[in-house]
Amino acid sequence: MLPYSKQYVDKNDIKLVAKILKSKFLTRGKIIKKFEKKICEYTGSKYAIAVSNASAGLHISCMSSGLKKNDILWTVPNTFVASASCALHCNAKIDFVDIDQETSNISIEKLEKKLKFSKKRNRLPKILIPVHFAGQPTDQKKINFLSKKYGFKIIEDASHSLGASYKKEKVGSCKWSDISVFSFHPVKPITTAEGGVITTNSKKNYEILTKLRDHGISRDYKKLKIKSGWYYEQQLLGFNYRMNEIQAALGLSQLRKLDNFVRFRNRLARNYFKRLKGLPIKLPKIEKFNYSTFHLFVIKLDLKKRKFLYDKIYKKLINSGLGVNLHYLPVHLHPIFKKLGFKTGDFPNAEKHAKSAISIPIFHKMTDAQQKKVIKILNKILLKEKKLIHSFHE
Repeated sequence: MLPYSKQYVDKNDIKLVAKILKSKFLTRGKIIKKFEKKICEYTGSKYAIAVSNASAGLHISCMSSGLKKNDILWTVPNTFVASASCALHCNAKIDFVDIDQETSNISIEKLEKKLKFSKKRNRLPKILIPVHFAGQPTDQKKINFLSKKYGFKIIEDASHSLGASYKKEKVGSCKWSDISVFSFHPVKPITTAEGGVITTNSKKNYEILTKLRDHGISRDYKKLKIKSGWYYEQQLLGFNYRMNEIQAALGLSQLRKLDNFVRFRNRLARNYFKRLKGLPIKLPKIEKFNYSTFHLFVIKLDLKKRKFLYDKIYKKLINSGLGVNLHYLPVHLHPIFKKLGFKTGDFPNAEKHAKSAISIPIFHKMTDAQQKKVIKILNKILLKEKKLIHSFHE
């Protein structure tokens, strides 16, 4: 079975992790700070805060941005649930902006239209979380312009896109946003098993975020009343969202290989673009000003050319040895969001995406033979299907 994605761990990664396991500190040591410094150097941000996972990062990023009860957060329906549930964790309200049909990222046109409408109703969002789907950055410059016009803060869900660039600027620099959040789940551009990191250029955000990830505790002796090595204060109600030294060591080692990882995925993507042209599918559209990580390679069944039964195609691909996946089930159609009043038909582009999108295998060290296998299976299955008339969710 070829997975849609997987981690790559080499001898150097294992060696550095083993070194930490033999050291005095497995948590709260120097390696985490070193990893954070390297993330800053790589992205061009002023500050980095390593956390236990990206979901935790999104949660405390909302808190540090002042999101509270009755505030509104907007994100896209085509994402993992954490991009939306972070609002609910803050007792805030959630709403969505539909995606662009070509890029599967947030639709700037629909965002602007919704902002104009919401301003008239006094229902503007406090925070917008644009999601960099599959590793392609969103159009941050345009989003930033709208944020200044309508007064909302921007938290980039960059879980897929460490190593990507927008207008030659590294994702995570926060040039056009307040905060960026990355994931180090095993299938992401680099991994720390679980884990994540937040980047920001705001000292205020940095200070709040470092407290929130550690129970709301401050150990900054320069700002505490009692100057002692044992003294600390809980100043906020925070969480144990810390990354440990083992994870940071793996992340530090992986970060050295990140550019190579991304180049390799881009080479695989170019092969797919070249060899899948003749199939009744739509290939990803990458904007000219973007450099994608290709965390995912998502094809879409071209329902205009042929009527496919999504479930049947999906099962045939799995049975043929391809570990394909759907990214994503529309968030607003999950039960907890339906209870909030969302329903089928609210965001048609995201719903259409879910009826046709299939993430096919792409991962570091994928061989030519493995990629040829994927292409061969796709040709065999997709060109034979002629009489399927239903699609997913119908």
